Amino acid sequence: MWKRIRESRLLWPFVAWIIILAFDAIVEPGFFRLGIIEDPVYGKHLYGNLVDIFNNGAPLMLVAIGMTLVIATGGVDLSVGAVIAISAAMGAVLINPALGNQLITNDILTKNATNTPLPLIILADLAAGTLCGLWNGILVSRAKIQPMVATLILMVAGRGIAQLITNGQIMTIYYTPYFWFGNGYILGLPVSIYIVAVVFLLAWLLVRKTAIGLFVESVGINAKSTYYSGINEQNVKLLAYTFCGFCGAIAGLILSSYVHSADGNNNGLNYELDAILAVVMGGTLMSGGRFSMFASVIGAVVIWTFTVTVYSLGVPANALLAAKAVLVMVVILLYSDYTRRFMNRLFERRGTQHGTAD
Repeated sequence: MWKRIRESRLLWPFVAWIIILAFDAIVEPGFFRLGIIEDPVYGKHLYGNLVDIFNNGAPLMLVAIGMTLVIATGGVDLSVGAVIAISAAMGAVLINPALGNQLITNDILTKNATNTPLPLIILADLAAGTLCGLWNGILVSRAKIQPMVATLILMVAGRGIAQLITNGQIMTIYYTPYFWFGNGYILGLPVSIYIVAVVFLLAWLLVRKTAIGLFVESVGINAKSTYYSGINEQNVKLLAYTFCGFCGAIAGLILSSYVHSADGNNNGLNYELDAILAVVMGGTLMSGGRFSMFASVIGAVVIWTFTVTVYSLGVPANALLAAKAVLVMVVILLYSDYTRRFMNRLFERRGTQHGTAD
């Protein structure tokens, strides 16, 4: 049983999360305090640091789910931050009657209405991100471009595309129904948590209740052997990148809804790096192969818990990247071969001692 636990992909993400939470409990006893607040728009709901971690971390969890499939195929997607920006810009520009082709005036900004139905806004938002993922998938699977280079193209150009959509402006959103995705509550819990749960459930059913999950792992382990065994590895990669773009689109919807704006420069900034870290923390190797989406989600929760902890300690935002570098170093050390061999020797020695004592 102990061997199964220490070889589980969930072990180290949970250990890291527990250590961070234990540190919070010691340094700031009120960190876990929960309360109920009456909101004039959304009614009674829970509030507190733990609620904020899951609510604010929802976009990263979504991106981590999509990134898991991409990395499991042996690839990587550096463009998810730009995809978030494009998706957010598309939703904002459809809400704004100016459609991004003229300077935004005060009378436009103060209108709490739009000529575009909300379902169409959501559909366009999701379509924009999904098409970006499809583009990456075509470059990787059909054009045979290295994943890092292929997605780097959209990473560089994507924010420029978002700026073109918004006419180079930070578009403030005043459309109240749109705010529900990032600020609404259902049964006292943020809507974003339910969105993550639905996407995770659908993705889990797709990869664990069909053969797609095995195809993804097979492509990551050996794409050439997968091809010769009769599996279309090109379509598997195309699906993985398209799904990652879809997850990025939902993240853009939630993020722009939460901050009430679309900013081509800052929406989704550095999310690609955090998503890769979350997936690696979840035990998925960068070379591809076996994966666990749930472990990746836990990895995203660990990153956001760490972020909230750093802020609660009064560390300035510009020092957050340095603090994350420490987290990355610790994760790399935990997943190193040396640590794995050390843990195996430690447990084998304990097992031998118990056997001798008996």
